[in-house]
Amino acid sequence: MKTKLFRKKSVNQLLQKHGKVQLKKTLVAFDLILLGVGAIVGTGIFILPGTVAAQYAGPGIVFSFIIAAFVCAFAAMCYSEFSSSVPVTGSAYTYSYIVFGEIIAWLVGWSLLLEYGLAVAAVATGWSSYFSSLLSGFNILLPHEVSGAFNPDNGTYINLPAVLIIFLIAGLLTLGIKESTKFNTIMVCVKVAVILLFIVVGAFYVEPTNWQPFTPFGTSGVLNAAALVFFAYLGFDAVSSAAEEVKNPQRNMPIGIIGSLFICTLLYVALSLVLTGMVSYTKLNVSDPVSFAMQMVHQDWVAGIISIGAVVGMMTVILVMLYGGTRLVYSFGRDGLLPKVLCEVHPKRKTPVKNTWIFAILVALCAGFVPLDKLTELVNMGTLLAFTVVSIGVIYLRKNKDIPNEGFKVPFFPVIPILSFVLCIFLMTQLSAHTWIACSIWMIIGIIIYFAYGKKHSVLNK
Repeated sequence: MKTKLFRKKSVNQLLQKHGKVQLKKTLVAFDLILLGVGAIVGTGIFILPGTVAAQYAGPGIVFSFIIAAFVCAFAAMCYSEFSSSVPVTGSAYTYSYIVFGEIIAWLVGWSLLLEYGLAVAAVATGWSSYFSSLLSGFNILLPHEVSGAFNPDNGTYINLPAVLIIFLIAGLLTLGIKESTKFNTIMVCVKVAVILLFIVVGAFYVEPTNWQPFTPFGTSGVLNAAALVFFAYLGFDAVSSAAEEVKNPQRNMPIGIIGSLFICTLLYVALSLVLTGMVSYTKLNVSDPVSFAMQMVHQDWVAGIISIGAVVGMMTVILVMLYGGTRLVYSFGRDGLLPKVLCEVHPKRKTPVKNTWIFAILVALCAGFVPLDKLTELVNMGTLLAFTVVSIGVIYLRKNKDIPNEGFKVPFFPVIPILSFVLCIFLMTQLSAHTWIACSIWMIIGIIIYFAYGKKHSVLNK
């Protein structure tokens, strides 16, 4: 019984792409960097630098972003070694299958599914609010009944824009990964251009006195803020889901993962510095601090463009997170842990079309009917769990002599993987009791599904 639960995948079998079931290799390092920037730079950059600065760190939020980036960088290096050594779709789920065995892999994958699904639903809900606000600027008002989660007391029954944007992005994903990355490239360029516009225009309105004092809440405030803004970086792990569709993954995967993290850190730090220099941090506890800062200096035209950038920015997050979720479900189906229909690939487009629509419909139901404000921390729990497994898993990966030695290697081994593991565990302890209870319920559901279906149908039974 124990042997079956912890049976591991053969690395040779993985690298042979499971026979005929495989995805098309089309992506290069630049595509991966843009996927990473698309996933990371979303709602976080337009909201967190203001609200967290006001409540926790003041202008010192710049240090918070840098500290959080270092923590993420440790995990990113561990992901890079895995994805360049074992370039197969499935991210942390597949890596766990190799080093820890089936039951651990399933639980990691199940938690990641929660991360991707709720991230898509939550961002789609946020996108709906920004989109409605943008339309109202043109005197176009959406009916109240179809622009919010199900709440008869409030007069709302379905968040229709959130549902429609998920279906639109799902349709794009079914066309093919190359088409999806082209769309992502355009949207990321627009989003980064908007952020750079704010930085350049805002720099002329910086008042150095607004940076005094730079760390009004002290070192503890900066560290508390780092634990919060850490979640602004979530999404780079979705890049590793693309490993099987990457040309020369040994070179391109590390460039994509670490490169996107580096670019996003520069954007976060520069925007935070300008934002807290334009307006006193005490005034930034608003839902749209970036647009608010521009309105304070009477640059309303820039504020309008920033709203457009926020709408575009969230679309790329939905795209990359939905992509990561569908590729994870594809891996479940290919391994027999979920029905085989989930790993069927369209003969022409080489994408898992059925899987994409099934996942999109389930996520759209959450976005359309469920208010997600109390569940967003679950996204963080799923991610941190995956980070801890990948971090400690690298140590076991190095001991496996069947895995090719070429590709990226984590420097200062094993210090960095251990540090990454400890820091991720620490951040998990900072999450609320509600989050731990909800995550436990989700895990129990996953265990029931595994014993009722996955264990019997796993391809490793053969």
